[in-house]
Amino acid sequence: MLYEDREHKWAYLFEEAGGAQGRAPLLGGKGAGVAEMTRAGLPVPPGFIITTEACNAYYAYDKHFPEGMWTQAREALQQVEAKVGKGFGNAATPLLVSVRSGAPISMPGMMDTVLNLGLNEETLQGLATQTGDLRFALDAYRRFISMFGQIVMGVPREKFERVLDRSKAQTSGGRDTDLTPEQLREIIAAYKRIIFAEQRGHDFPEDPYEQLRMAIAAVFDSWMGRRAVDYRRVNRIPDDLGTAVTVQAMVFGNMGWDSGTGVAFTRNPSTGEKALYGEYLLNAQGEDVVAGIRTPKPISELREELPTVYEQFVTITERLERHYRDMQDLEFTIERGTLWMLQTRTGKRTGAAAVKVAVDMVREGLIDRATAVRRVTPEQLDQLLHPTVDPQADAVVLANGLPASPGAAQGTVIFSPDEAEELARTGTKVILVRQETSPDDFHGMVAAQAILTARGGMTSHAAVVARGMGKPCVTGADALVIDYNQQQFNVNGTVVPKGEWITVDGSTGRVLLGQVPTVQPTLGSDFHELIGWADELRDLRVRANADTPHDARVARDFGAEGIGLCRTEHMFFGEERLAAMREMILADGVGAREKALEKLLPLQREDFAGIFRAMAGLPVTIRLLDPPLHEFLPNLQELLGSLAELKLALQRAGTLHEMDHLLDEIDEKRQLLRQVERLHEANPMLGHRGCRLGLLYPEVTRMQARAIFEAACQVQGEGLAVIPEIMVPLVAADEELRHQAALIHDVARQVMGEYGLTVEYTVGTMIELPRAALTAGKIAAHADFFSFGTNDLTQTTFGLSRDDSGRFLPHYVDRKILPDDPFQVLDREGVGELVQIATERGRHTKPGLKVGICGEHG
Repeated sequence: MLYEDREHKWAYLFEEAGGAQGRAPLLGGKGAGVAEMTRAGLPVPPGFIITTEACNAYYAYDKHFPEGMWTQAREALQQVEAKVGKGFGNAATPLLVSVRSGAPISMPGMMDTVLNLGLNEETLQGLATQTGDLRFALDAYRRFISMFGQIVMGVPREKFERVLDRSKAQTSGGRDTDLTPEQLREIIAAYKRIIFAEQRGHDFPEDPYEQLRMAIAAVFDSWMGRRAVDYRRVNRIPDDLGTAVTVQAMVFGNMGWDSGTGVAFTRNPSTGEKALYGEYLLNAQGEDVVAGIRTPKPISELREELPTVYEQFVTITERLERHYRDMQDLEFTIERGTLWMLQTRTGKRTGAAAVKVAVDMVREGLIDRATAVRRVTPEQLDQLLHPTVDPQADAVVLANGLPASPGAAQGTVIFSPDEAEELARTGTKVILVRQETSPDDFHGMVAAQAILTARGGMTSHAAVVARGMGKPCVTGADALVIDYNQQQFNVNGTVVPKGEWITVDGSTGRVLLGQVPTVQPTLGSDFHELIGWADELRDLRVRANADTPHDARVARDFGAEGIGLCRTEHMFFGEERLAAMREMILADGVGAREKALEKLLPLQREDFAGIFRAMAGLPVTIRLLDPPLHEFLPNLQELLGSLAELKLALQRAGTLHEMDHLLDEIDEKRQLLRQVERLHEANPMLGHRGCRLGLLYPEVTRMQARAIFEAACQVQGEGLAVIPEIMVPLVAADEELRHQAALIHDVARQVMGEYGLTVEYTVGTMIELPRAALTAGKIAAHADFFSFGTNDLTQTTFGLSRDDSGRFLPHYVDRKILPDDPFQVLDREGVGELVQIATERGRHTKPGLKVGICGEHG
C-alpha cells in the first residue's frame, strides 16, 4: 500500500479502499461508492480520494493543507498516470481530472465540482492531437475555465453565461454544440479577460498542479459555504463531518454523438415505481444534466440510440441495487461508445417513493421489515399528507413542465432567492421562479412553497433538492420566458409579474394561474402496511393531539392509540363560546362567574362527548384550561385605539341621542379596558395560568370536570367504552396538584352518583417546570400519570421565550454555542436530564406511574 511509512494517511487510491461500503465517514459518499464499484470490477475511471479527516484538518490549520497531504495526493496522481498511460501536465498526452466533493451524507448539488482540470494552452493542443478533434478540445477548455473561474476564483456565473449566450445566438441552432472552433477560441479569450478583471490583475493559472491545489482547497472551502451550511441546518447534518475530495481521471461525454452523460435512479424517486428512471444528453458533460442547461432525454431513449451501452447500463444498475439493497442514484459517462460509471449513492426520494421502495424491497426479499421501517423518516411520512390540486377546481393552465417533485402549493411569484428568504420570514408564501436553479439558490428554495424552472429535467438540481425537501417542483417549463430585469415571466402572451399568485402542481407538471383549491391525498395500502410493521416493532405507544371530534376521527384513522393532548382552551374560541368566556372572565364575584360558566358547560360537554365517541375504547388525555385569561379578551392596543375613535366620534355627534349612545359605548369600553389592564401581565407565560387559574377560580375547574364526567357518563351509557385522563397543567408544587385533584375527584363522585354509573378515570399532571421535575417524587403521590410538556419545559429550563428566541438562537447555533435550536431538537443534557430525574423520582414514589411526552420536538 502507498504511504505505509507516513504518520497519517490522507489519500487512498480507489482500489486501496477495499470494502469501502460503510467507510463513507472517512471517504465520503462519492468516494466510498466509486471505490466499491472499482472493487466489484465495474468500469470506473481510476482515481484517488482525499479523506474527510484532511478537510477537518484544513480548517483546524487555518485553511492550510495538513502536513503530508499534498505529497500523498501527488504520489497518488502518479499512480493514476501509470494506469491510464497519460501524464498530468504532459503537453503530448495530457491527463485531465475531475475534482469532486463527497460528504459522508449525501448533499446533492450543495458543494463544488471541477471538470477537465489540467488544461492549459499547451495541454489543449495535446488533447486535440490525441483525440483528433480540435473542437472537442476547445469546448472542454472553455468549460474548464468557466467552472474553475466560478468555483475556485469566485467569478459570478452570469458573467460567463452572457458571453456564451451571445455566441450561441450567432449560431444556426442556438446550442452550445453548434459553436465553431473559432467561436470557442473567442469565448476562451473572453473568459480569461473576465477572470483577469475580476481577480484584479491575476491571470487564470496555467500550471496544472496549481490548478489542482486550488481546486482541492475550493472543495474544502465549499464545505462551509452558505449553501452547504444551509442544507446541513435544514437536514440536521453535523458541521464536523467534513467533505472528502475525489480526484478522478476524466472521461468525456462531449466527444461526439456516440458520447454522452447522464444521471439515473434504479427506481422512480418520485413514486418509488420499480423502473429505471433518469435522463441523459449526448455530446455533453455531466454538469449539463444536473445544472439543467439543456433539457435532457428520458433514459429509455438511450435503448434506441446506443443499445449496447443501454443493456450494459441496465445490468450494472440491477447489480448495484442488489449489492446496496437500496435505491441507487447513479452518474455515468459514455466516451465514444464505452460506458463509465462515475457515482453510485443512496438516492434521495419523496415520502411516497420512500414508502413504496421500502415495502417493495421487503416483498422482493432485499430487506427485512425492521430495515424498511427505519428507512422511512418522519419527515417523509409527513410529505404524504401534502395536498394535491382539486381535480374539480376550475383552473387556468399557464404552462406545462416536468413533474419533478409531487404535491401542490400556492404562492406569489418571486425571482430572487434572497427576496424569497426575506419575504418568507414575514409569513408571505412565495414560489421561486428561475431559469434553472444552482446550489447558490438553496436558501431561497428552503423559503419557497414550491420551485418552478424554465429549464432542466427530472434529475436537475432543482428536482433533486426539491424532492429531498418534500417541496413541489416543476422543471423544464420551456414555455416560460423569464425576464429578471422586468421581474416577470411571459407565457404565450400572458404576462405574470412578481407578486402574482400561481399554483404549482408538482404531481402533474402543471403551472396554474391564481390560488387553485387543493384537496388532501388518499393514503395507499403500502402506507398502511408499513405502519402495521412499525406497530409490530415499536415499544412506545403513540397518541395524537386533537381538540375536536373531527381531529379525533382523523387521528384514529391514522392509527393513533388515543389522544395524548386535548387542549380545552381551543374549544372556547367560537363566537358564541368566546362571548360566554369573556362574560365569565369579566364577572364580578363567584355567583356571576358561575352563571357564565353554566353557558359554557353544555358546549364543553358536547365537545367531550364527540371526542369520546370518536375514540371509543381508547384513552383521551384532557388538559384543563392552561393559557392566561387575557388571551380571551380584546387586544389592549386595539381597545385603546377603539376608545380614541369613539371619543373623536363623540366630538362630531350631531344629536343628543347619538351622544348618549356613544357615551354608553365609551363607558362600556372603559370598563372592558380596566379589566384588560387588570389582567394584563408583563410575562404571561410565567404568570396567572394553568393550575393557578383553578386555584384562584375553582369554579372553572369544577365546570370543566363536570363537562368531562357528564360527557363520559353519557357516552358510556350509549354502550361505548370511555377512558378519560384529566391533566392539570403547570404544576410547580405538590400542594397545587393535591388541591386540584381533590376537587376533580369530588365532582366525579357527584356526577357518577347523578347518572348511577361508574367511569374509570385518572388524574395526572403535565411536567413543564424544572421545580416540578425536581420534586416529582412528592407530586407523584397525587398523580396517576406524568406527561412531559417539552415546549414549556425547554422555555423554563433555558429561560428562553420560544416566540422571541428566533432573533438570536440561529447565531448561537452558527457559533456552536448550542448544537441545535432547543425548540427543534430536544436538549438531552438539560431538559432530557430533568425528564429522567422526574421519571425516576416519580416511579420511586409510585412504581406504576405512567409516563408520556408531548411537544413539537424532533
